[in-house]
Amino acid sequence: MGSANGLVNVQSNQPLFSFGVITDVQYADIPDGRSFLGVPRYYRHSLLVLQRAVKKWNHRRPNFIMNFGDIIDGFCPKEQSLDAVKKLVMEFDNFNGPVYHMIGNHCLYNLPREKLLPLLRIHSHNDHAYYDFSPIPEYRFVILDGYDISAIGWPKDHPKTLKALKFLNEKNPNSDKNSPNGLVDLERRFLMFNGAVGKEQLEWLENVLSDATRLNQKVVVCCHLPLDPNASSREALLWNYDEVMEVLHRYSCVKVCLAGHDHKGGHSVDSHGIHHRVFEAALECPPGTDAFGCVDVFDDRLSLSGTDRMKSTEMIFCR
Repeated sequence: MGSANGLVNVQSNQPLFSFGVITDVQYADIPDGRSFLGVPRYYRHSLLVLQRAVKKWNHRRPNFIMNFGDIIDGFCPKEQSLDAVKKLVMEFDNFNGPVYHMIGNHCLYNLPREKLLPLLRIHSHNDHAYYDFSPIPEYRFVILDGYDISAIGWPKDHPKTLKALKFLNEKNPNSDKNSPNGLVDLERRFLMFNGAVGKEQLEWLENVLSDATRLNQKVVVCCHLPLDPNASSREALLWNYDEVMEVLHRYSCVKVCLAGHDHKGGHSVDSHGIHHRVFEAALECPPGTDAFGCVDVFDDRLSLSGTDRMKSTEMIFCR
């Protein structure tokens, strides 16, 4: 009997699959700078972080890679934007396996959606960047487009741009819509570098989660923008994170939400037992340091092995 139990334990320690994670590479061929809060940013070194990540992933052989957005930086000279994105995509493609990209605000500062999405091989209708996939039948990954309603990335006269600008004018009285001055607590998220998930996407999300429930799948939700105030600074949250979470909380298939954008990273477990893990940014790694990881996926948990500045995290399912 003892040996049979031992065998079961050994098997449960084998992951079902694994995937690599990195976010906010924000590469630009420019001298180092600082964020608006004064945090150093290493625009050229971030490329080396990505190269070391790919090398390590190829050695460790996860099943796929996920890039959580902001592949290049907003300060990238505009005449270099196209080549810079192509260069970074090529670096990701040195990984021996599939790569899944998300869009972030910095990507959209550089290129409009219709140019960006084909480069990142995000196949979607009407330039939307939300999609889902199942690496194995028991799991489904849902990638949200956090800039669905946004003042960046869509044409200036697009209904989504106009809707976002109207929303920002109502919520943020500052002339600089990226300034949270005077905004209190959760209102500090109403900044132009954030965005919202639109009505159509919310309906799509509901349908995907309903289908995942029917198929008895566990769901991992991914978005450039964080969805839980306890895992992120106020200024980095999705505008309508509360609406999205209301949908997610209705479905017990949702186990984990993963995000980027808030460079310092974070981890929380919300009131419904969903883990929220915001990944540390590659951009803010001083020379010689790294921030990337590999997530082993089990039946009952996700286990992130972080490198250097990316903290390792055990996410044991609570629901």
